[in-house]
Amino acid sequence: MTLNKIYVDDLIKTALLEDINYCDVTTDYLIPEEQEGQARFVAKADGVVCGTEVAVRVFTLLDDAVTYELLKKDGELVRKGEVILTLCGKTRTLLKGERTALNLIQHMSGIATASHRYSEIVKGTKASIADTRKTLPGLRPLQKYAVMTGGAKNHRYNLSDAAMLKDNHIDAAGGITAAITALRQKVGHMTKIEVETRNLEELAEALAAGADIIMLDNMSPETMQEAVRLTNGRALLEASGGITDETLRQVAESGVDIISVGALTHSVKAFDISMYIS
Repeated sequence: MTLNKIYVDDLIKTALLEDINYCDVTTDYLIPEEQEGQARFVAKADGVVCGTEVAVRVFTLLDDAVTYELLKKDGELVRKGEVILTLCGKTRTLLKGERTALNLIQHMSGIATASHRYSEIVKGTKASIADTRKTLPGLRPLQKYAVMTGGAKNHRYNLSDAAMLKDNHIDAAGGITAAITALRQKVGHMTKIEVETRNLEELAEALAAGADIIMLDNMSPETMQEAVRLTNGRALLEASGGITDETLRQVAESGVDIISVGALTHSVKAFDISMYIS
């Protein structure tokens, strides 16, 4: 997966305009315009780095004369104290771009690190880790890119990608069977239908109605194991809701195909990175 450069530039410009407005009072009044400097991005913890080129682009948008060297590529493991990238350019430029660049690379690296950790926990099972649409407005492409960089997978990108019947859709349509039947008459042959179920009775109805993917919402690992037995390969099974680091392995060992984790994007801890100027 690659990031659209137009999207990245627009996002960075919005962030820079929000942060700088018309001037940087501290930097512009304190630092001589001609002063040159060097900067190092240093990891303050162990994890997976992501967003290196996005961070660099913050500075090259401010001044295309800035030069850089990437010492770590997206997806690489980094240890505490290691240098991720270096920059050379006007000291004013380095100072003005610091916060925006760190905000982006710390957030993306936090997601990549969490995605890697979750993927390692389920290693050896058939289950794969996936994200959700619980993303921050405007940041979804970065967040989904970071998920894949960490070794997990993307769920649908937006509402146009697939039909997903959640409890409110089902209630409004008159039930699982009615909802799937109505959708089948309208969606194209490339569109998958996923159904959220809360118990084994709803699972059985979704299977009988021909759902492609069935979400097992907030079910216990034991109930999920029974759902796997009842489904017997007739649909993909996705576990979701209330899954923690402590229960993740047990959920994966139930035999489900996918485990979706909203926390990968909506509440992930930023990865600690500092920028040092000399």
